[in-house]
Amino acid sequence: MDKIHFPYRADSHLRLLHVIQESGAWEKQGLDVDYNYCISAEEAHRGIADGTIEFVGGTHVSPYSERPKGDRWIYLGQSVRHLNFNLIVKPDSRVSGVADLKGKVVAHGGGGHPSLNVWLYFKQRGLDVDTGGVNFEVIKGEEKLWEAVRQGTVAAAIVVPPVERPARRAGLKVVPLDPLPMIEFTTFSSGLPFVEKHPDIVERFLKAMVEGIAFFKTRRKETISIIKNRYKVDGDLDDETATYLYDELNDRLSRKPYPTLEAIQNAYQLALRQDDTAEKTNPMELWDLYHLRRIDDSGFIDNLYGNQNRR
Repeated sequence: MDKIHFPYRADSHLRLLHVIQESGAWEKQGLDVDYNYCISAEEAHRGIADGTIEFVGGTHVSPYSERPKGDRWIYLGQSVRHLNFNLIVKPDSRVSGVADLKGKVVAHGGGGHPSLNVWLYFKQRGLDVDTGGVNFEVIKGEEKLWEAVRQGTVAAAIVVPPVERPARRAGLKVVPLDPLPMIEFTTFSSGLPFVEKHPDIVERFLKAMVEGIAFFKTRRKETISIIKNRYKVDGDLDDETATYLYDELNDRLSRKPYPTLEAIQNAYQLALRQDDTAEKTNPMELWDLYHLRRIDDSGFIDNLYGNQNRR
């Protein structure tokens, strides 16, 4: 068995990673994967560079600005293609979408990548914080977000699943928004030196990932049970919550983990926003889909789904 380190960048990734582990996909490919720990972007870059980490399940912005400095980070695949948002507003609010929030104050939970996502989502819909089209307020804590909406100190809060569920139970109105194409959640990231030196491990790792995704998408009852029993980020889950977490991710999870050009371009806009050094990097430079394409062309992924419709 080859020992592999595959840390994640956000706890939400464990919804998928626990399932891949429990499905036996990594073991089937001869991999002993240490995946159940979180690291920062700085730790991820350092670990990939010095070889102490083989793969990382995230880090979607900083590699674009680090590449001109000699960083050799590469992306090998992408598990999801878009991000879902919801607006939380008062029950009697007439807000039905982003356009209704022009010039108003909108709360969100903050954070590096999440904050950038919110900035881009509003900008693409004509409300640029830089020109006063909208004003953002960072509020930490779900209940504080809802309370700010309830008290009217903000016109709305923009949240990602599953935050809207308790807000709805609290009597607030939830407005679903169109998805944002984005490189987010679990990305199969590595470093060029490792990939060049260990193509066999890379291929086995990718095979395990797509097989684990196939397990997730085709064995719903078993997967929900794994999520309920293993995903303890916010404490124990009831059946309804575990089912919701499954359905929400399953809707976004790609059978063939290729990124879309729109998602890459959106992630690149975040990188430019964070550090203009990213201008020196072509957004496609970081993507190496050679190994995934070889696996796909062999029929391996299609065979996992048999006669089911492709997606």
